[in-house]
Amino acid sequence: MKKFLMLITIFSLMLLSACGGNETDNTDGNGKEQSKETFTIGVIPVQTEGSMEAAMEKLQSTLSEKLDRDVAVEVYPDYNGVVEAMNYDKIDMAYFGPLTYVVAHEKSGAKAIITQLIDGEPFYYSYIITHKDNPWNSLEDLLKNSSESDFAFGDINSTSGSLIPSIELKDREVYKSEDDHSFKSVRFTGSHDATALAVQNKQVDAGAIDSAIYNQLVDSGKVDGDQIKTIWKSEKLFQYPWAVHENTDEETIKALKEAFLAIEDPEILDAFGASGFTEASNEDYESIRQAALKEGLIKE
Repeated sequence: MKKFLMLITIFSLMLLSACGGNETDNTDGNGKEQSKETFTIGVIPVQTEGSMEAAMEKLQSTLSEKLDRDVAVEVYPDYNGVVEAMNYDKIDMAYFGPLTYVVAHEKSGAKAIITQLIDGEPFYYSYIITHKDNPWNSLEDLLKNSSESDFAFGDINSTSGSLIPSIELKDREVYKSEDDHSFKSVRFTGSHDATALAVQNKQVDAGAIDSAIYNQLVDSGKVDGDQIKTIWKSEKLFQYPWAVHENTDEETIKALKEAFLAIEDPEILDAFGASGFTEASNEDYESIRQAALKEGLIKE
């Protein structure tokens, strides 16, 4: 009987050993434990033209090395898609526009931790631009005969392409909505580069655009800056935030901040029109929150 029990014990130990041998090794080459789960990042479509694929692959590699885990970066087709992905726990981090960040913060508690620098500053502007052949040199000039002009916004969820310029036009009592305004026509192009090209090609008379993206389009040659002039400029807007899911642990947040602050690769920076990165917080977007409240996009 004792011999039988001993054989059963030995057999059980052999099974346990075999099972252990099939487990996935969860350490790196130095024996440091790694997470099995992929850290996912959703990115808003900054432009419709050109590919961000190579830059995103580099960003994935950079962040993966710093976090000691796989990182996946996905460019979403529209602003709202990123907000919903965060809201339904589909992503761990997102690159938002300021307005979409404010909405995501209200919906799911997203927390801004990093933003980009443009020429060393974490700010940009909303521009209203027109073709150089048009006689207007200011927004006042344009609005004197607004009923003769076609106007374009970008994405309806864009801060600089929609929210801020729409508030300005409402304050000037020429715009209430896409269907109620004093212009000949109003349209939403869906992106900043589409707006710039519509103005350049005289498909619209004026349009609202992100200043940093506009400059990037000119520098890259996608838009001919000599054909366009700026007739209105907003107050400073805090740059686009990178925000983490509300449940992200402090160790991961620290590692992400360190990784972004160390990025110098021009291909990654150019994809976002950035000269570098700096830390950000929810408080940096209070002015956008107030604008969103004013427009009824979020509630107290």
